Amino acid sequence: MKLQKLFIKHKYTFVLIGGVLIVLGFIFKFSFDWDLGYSLAMIMASVIGIPSIFIQAYQALKVKIISIELLVSIAVSGAFIIGEFSESAIVIFLFLFGGLLEQKTLERTRSAIQELIKMAPASALRIDKADIEEIPIEEVNKGDLLLVKTGAQIPVDGAIREGDGYINEASVTGESRVTGKAIGEKVFAGTILENGTLKIEAEKIGEDTTFGKIIELVEEAQDNKSKAERFIDRFAKYYTPIVLLLAFIVGFLFQNIHLAITILILGCPGALVIGVPVSNVAGIGNGAKNGILIKNGELMNAVSKVDTMIFDKTGTLTNGKPAVSEVKAYTDDIQEALWLTASVERESEHPLGQAILDYVRETRYAKINKTEVVKGQGIIAQIDAQKIIIGNQTLMENHAVLVNSQAEQDLLRLQQSGNSTVFAAINNQLALLIGVKDQVRPDAKGTLRILKQMGIKYFVMLTGDNQTTAEMVGNELGITEIHGDFLPEDKSSFMKRLQDKGRTVAFVGDGVNDSPSIALADVGIAMGNGTDVAVDTSDIVLIHSDFKKLIHAFGLAKKTVANMKENIIIAVGTVIFLLIGLVFGYIYMASGMLVHELSILAVVINGMRLLRYRTKFEKLDSYQVLNEKLEAQ
Repeated sequence: MKLQKLFIKHKYTFVLIGGVLIVLGFIFKFSFDWDLGYSLAMIMASVIGIPSIFIQAYQALKVKIISIELLVSIAVSGAFIIGEFSESAIVIFLFLFGGLLEQKTLERTRSAIQELIKMAPASALRIDKADIEEIPIEEVNKGDLLLVKTGAQIPVDGAIREGDGYINEASVTGESRVTGKAIGEKVFAGTILENGTLKIEAEKIGEDTTFGKIIELVEEAQDNKSKAERFIDRFAKYYTPIVLLLAFIVGFLFQNIHLAITILILGCPGALVIGVPVSNVAGIGNGAKNGILIKNGELMNAVSKVDTMIFDKTGTLTNGKPAVSEVKAYTDDIQEALWLTASVERESEHPLGQAILDYVRETRYAKINKTEVVKGQGIIAQIDAQKIIIGNQTLMENHAVLVNSQAEQDLLRLQQSGNSTVFAAINNQLALLIGVKDQVRPDAKGTLRILKQMGIKYFVMLTGDNQTTAEMVGNELGITEIHGDFLPEDKSSFMKRLQDKGRTVAFVGDGVNDSPSIALADVGIAMGNGTDVAVDTSDIVLIHSDFKKLIHAFGLAKKTVANMKENIIIAVGTVIFLLIGLVFGYIYMASGMLVHELSILAVVINGMRLLRYRTKFEKLDSYQVLNEKLEAQ
């Protein structure tokens, strides 16, 4: 056992020694014409290198696997026995050296997960009354108040309780873009505070953070095997014994042990076995670096075949929360009116009030003397000598606030375009009409057009909202098939009908009500800020809900599948080339091993190209440029 560990641990030291001995052997032969020195050097190179191959072959046999190492072990042993010491030494060296290069290059394909692990926060500054102490990240608890200084990592997912700053969220979004954050806003573990000082309350810690889930899911995805990988594993399980049997039959029939040994070397299916996994690992790694969690390699093939995309509306095609879309002013001092309105809305917990606060974004507000909430109508407040009335048209009429004809026209137009509306009056004089609605994602229209160019034929929107509201959003985005008033079971039934017609369907959603459809779809895609159940049941997660990452996900899947096919062609083509070379007498044992190892390196390097993959659209300066071009068409 100790001897096994020694040879495995120092395997690549023996590669170096073997290489030096082979070079010395050739020097002895061609510079000094010393055949004995040449033979001794080759024998020593063989003896030093072969144990590690024997050990790996033996370990595979213990679990009833006839491995590539077994084929090589038999081949080099045979060569050694018949006195082909140079062939034996060179084959051993090439096999071990190829394994070393393969290991190093494969490590690079897993660089995405390694980089993520390195980026994980290790410690945090906890505020305990008046004291600040640095603690290991494992000791942080939910509810802890943590201090984050300029240049430091955010240690947990949480909410800002004090301070503001600019945060680089590249580790969760895939885009190195600085975002301003203020009190009440969410922050994510692993992101960097570029400027400012924050006090944040821990809401999710450790593996439950967005960053922790990214690492966990990428690790699981890279370990999962695709259908193509499983097929090739089964193929290799039977292929390798067949090669072994063929070599014995050929050797027996033709009484040519050298030919039998060469067949063993040429028959090693190394490139075929490794070609598909390296493409999958590199593709998943690329997705992780770009804010896309692909949960297993099997999905690459499924995504590349999608022809129909179904979208939920709220939180998927739209931002998922009300925002001010338009402000109509009936006063000369609009800023004063907005400031007073926002000051009153601070006292309200109504979602429309929060939308107004987000729009105004003041750092100071007027002091409210008293407030009165009128159920179903709005709120009335007193600020010094001013009476502020905020609410619907009924509230205005009940307090003798004149809504003139222009305001009524504005009201009708805003309501017809899907807005909720809020009036604001100061001292019984109408001052503002504010339109609030869930905004369509600014990048949604351009993204859908690009996806259509990439081969998606059908776009469908399903929502629980009424048909009128659904059509407003769908028409704005250019979606032609729109269905409103859908319950979760209606969405699932609709999708099943499409699948029965032969469509390959991707469903994109974010809520609990979307989870049955996400689970049923050929490819379920969840927005990263959606509910846990939607994220858990999905196949792909768009971290930070970056809608335009759909373009990268679909482009990456198509490229990964193409890369797998290229690797299979390289592997099969190499075997055919070697067999033809053997038949015509151009390929021998050592040269066959050289070509075999080169083919493995070729598929690994080809797979690694996926790590640098970007769609042609991402290479533009911005998606906005592309959208402008599309609009002009």
